[in-house]
Amino acid sequence: RGAATATATVPAPAPANAAKTVGYNSVVGGRTRVSQILDAEDGGRSFIGSTVTVCGWVRTVRAQKDFTFVKFNDGSTFREMQAVIGADAAGFEEISAQGAGASVRIEGQVVESPAKGQEVELSLTSSEHSVKVLGTVDAKAYPLAKKKHSIEFLRTIAHLRPRTNLIGAVSRVRSALAAATHRFFQDRGFLYVHTPIITTADCEGAGEMFRVMRTDGEADETEAAVADAPPAPEPSEEDKAALQASKDKVRDLKAAGVKGEEFEAALGEMKRLKQVCGEVELSKKEKKALEKAKKEAEEKEKAKEFFGQPAYLTVSGQLAVENFCCSLGDVYTFGPTFRAETSNTTRHLAEFWMIEPEMAFADLADDMDCAEDYIRHCARTILETCGADLEFLTNRVDKEVADRLKLIAGEPFKRISYTEAVEELQKVVASGEAKFEYEVVWGKELQTEHEKWLTDKLYNKPTIVYNYPKDCKAFYMRLNDDNKTVAAMDILCPGIGELVGGSQREERLDVLDARLEEMGMDKEDYWWYRDLRRYGSVPHAGFGVGFERLVMLCTGVQNIRDVIPFPRYAGHAAF
Repeated sequence: RGAATATATVPAPAPANAAKTVGYNSVVGGRTRVSQILDAEDGGRSFIGSTVTVCGWVRTVRAQKDFTFVKFNDGSTFREMQAVIGADAAGFEEISAQGAGASVRIEGQVVESPAKGQEVELSLTSSEHSVKVLGTVDAKAYPLAKKKHSIEFLRTIAHLRPRTNLIGAVSRVRSALAAATHRFFQDRGFLYVHTPIITTADCEGAGEMFRVMRTDGEADETEAAVADAPPAPEPSEEDKAALQASKDKVRDLKAAGVKGEEFEAALGEMKRLKQVCGEVELSKKEKKALEKAKKEAEEKEKAKEFFGQPAYLTVSGQLAVENFCCSLGDVYTFGPTFRAETSNTTRHLAEFWMIEPEMAFADLADDMDCAEDYIRHCARTILETCGADLEFLTNRVDKEVADRLKLIAGEPFKRISYTEAVEELQKVVASGEAKFEYEVVWGKELQTEHEKWLTDKLYNKPTIVYNYPKDCKAFYMRLNDDNKTVAAMDILCPGIGELVGGSQREERLDVLDARLEEMGMDKEDYWWYRDLRRYGSVPHAGFGVGFERLVMLCTGVQNIRDVIPFPRYAGHAAF
């Protein structure tokens, strides 16, 4: 009461062509992103006449007597901006001596460009304009020269490859897909849950997991010493033959009842040869000492179990996020997962990201509807927000990628049961229309070649296959009334194959326990998961999307190692 009323000062609106700066760049006096100019609907023409400050990395420098032409990019867009720098501009000589890779701050005027393919460029013609080299480059040592590089080479310089057109485009698409993922689920009332990376449960039951153990300096030194110790020499064939002959002699002497010095001499020779050949007989005292050492080693190994039991890097957040689903309703997790799979293919990584939503009070039909809506939402997002990147990817990587995204965004997906899919595939085999390497048999997993035929030949669109044989799927998928199939589904997409895998979860405790036993899994390891079925169980469903597979779909890139910033796979964990 009696307090003065505060009056907010409303700033005057900026002119339409004012150069907007983005925050957190005070060290360079503020800057305008290149995307704000070149990705504007008018190609940046509304900025003409404005003085802007931009920063970025040089792509090319073409120096002449009175002018230097610099093309640069700041990562905010695929497009490069050109700056025409006159001799009167501050920093003219410094930039003229630089090359690709140098970082710069450029302040100049936006003008209409006479060059083909760009609406505007920067003009630096007076002493009021300036270019400052922030970071120089040794042109001879810089590994990203103007020439084209193979993607295999780029993987060896993962710290620099984001500067290339390909990885830059893929990175922006990946970022857009991550934002689209959160926007899709948040807009529909899903809660974002952070599930643990370290787990004691194997969600898939495949056993291909990375084990987590505490390191022990003393133990590590001992293990290293053992590892560095030279191996015991292999006994020669002569020694092996001599040992066998000695054994035969001792056996014959025993059979003949020979004792005394002759027998003791033969026995001594046999023991000597056993030592030579590594067949050492231990005394009772030595055996007891060995058992003690073994026990101590086991206790030391057990001490490494930081969590008191074997723990692993998770292969999926699904089991954990189900806990929250059965308390909070619709939820999702989006994070890194790991698999110790040694497959050296274009489709596998040891570290990858998964999007895993779970819906309470939902069945398989709801699961398919949500998954289809999500994938179509992602396709529309890339078509609407990544135009320049998509144009490059269509021209240089996969000429069908844009049309494929339009197909996904524009038409409902085809839905067929697993049984129907097998029947259709068997028909084309019988007619001679198709020949597959792997036999099409009910009860077996559909192979990539089968999935490709369904999506690329038979239906020419994304296809959802549902109700798979139970032996093909995980223990947590709801058993159908036929006792042969489970309420599972996969979304297959042209150009990528399986993109989504999901199911209605088994909410009946007795059926879940039977499935665990059937698959040879200890139900006590999943006591907490089983509790969800004991205390207020509800029908619920969910699915998982391999994020890198989704990025591959939206970019046309064929190798999964090129759609993640720092790929991890067998034999490779650099950077």
